[in-house]
Amino acid sequence: MNAPLPKSVSTKDLCELSPDWVRAIAPYQPGKPTSELARELGIEEKSIVKLASNENPHGIGPRTRAAIEAALGDLARYPDGNGFELKNALSRRYGVGMESIVLGNGSNDVLELVALAFLGVGSSAVYSQHSFAVYPLATQARGARGISVPAKSYGHDLEAMAAAVAGDTRVVFIANPNNPTGTFVPYDHISAFIKAVPGCIVVLDEAYNEYLPPELRVDTAKWVKRHANLVVTRTFSKAYGLAGLRVGYAMANPAVADLMNRVRQPFNVNSIALTAATAALDDMEFVARSYAENRAGMKRIEEGVTSLGLEYIPSFGNFIAVRVGKANEVFKRLLKRGVIVRPVTGYELPEHLRVSIGTPEENERFLTALAASLRE
Repeated sequence: MNAPLPKSVSTKDLCELSPDWVRAIAPYQPGKPTSELARELGIEEKSIVKLASNENPHGIGPRTRAAIEAALGDLARYPDGNGFELKNALSRRYGVGMESIVLGNGSNDVLELVALAFLGVGSSAVYSQHSFAVYPLATQARGARGISVPAKSYGHDLEAMAAAVAGDTRVVFIANPNNPTGTFVPYDHISAFIKAVPGCIVVLDEAYNEYLPPELRVDTAKWVKRHANLVVTRTFSKAYGLAGLRVGYAMANPAVADLMNRVRQPFNVNSIALTAATAALDDMEFVARSYAENRAGMKRIEEGVTSLGLEYIPSFGNFIAVRVGKANEVFKRLLKRGVIVRPVTGYELPEHLRVSIGTPEENERFLTALAASLRE
């Protein structure tokens, strides 16, 4: 016979029911929203420049916008839980079977699906220092052990990461380009790494793939057929401008994709996101313009911070990490001037601010505010 339940328990007692590794998690801290800063400063929200979340400052493409507007009439219906149209479009674009594609509520969701499918108590995951915060968070949430490998020149040290793979390692996370440092690992090095660790899943997070110069890009979708342990993740949140709709995807061996789909929530991608992402794949003129304007904006920010006597980490994404000294202090001074960037102290970079590349006007506003903040 079960023991009788107590008449009342404290909130603390209830929270003790949660596994200790969950209670130890420090929640992910997103970029500060413009609406929050507007309330704090008592200023108009439209006057604020947000360069904190690596969003596309140019919005979405015309084909995508038209597709969204056409889909509004069906919001009373559940979305296609299998995402057939988007999977079919991705399959045709990248030459992988639909059974190799997993859709997610942003690529963040897809990364969590890898952790759900392959990590648990008694296992471990390997990732680099200064890499995306979701890797350790997803690992810890499953009760698995995180192995953080010291960075090399702010980026992945693949040789050291291979050496860190233990007998209980099930997943290795690699971001290329890396967030928040923007570093890039040549793809021949990554290919060699995947072959060197055949006994665990290698997640190649390519959220910023579309911002790579053409000469550096590799069709990693083709690698999925060659490497059964490879999972390639991408997103529509960056170059395609769909951050607010949250849609990402993974390409993997069909057996691996099947496991990820088993732990995926039903209807995890909403109908507007599915429609928008499908249209966005054909809006390549918009993506090409976004790439070109990002490169021009990156050059301007590099020149501007250099003229202020500051160092930066060369970036291959749509953001740049600038070394400003007491970063949290400079961050607060920028906020007072209506400019939001991202401190990365949590990534063990206490002297850097990560700055998204904005429109030409936003970039100039940031540089002006930064110069004034440094003098303060």
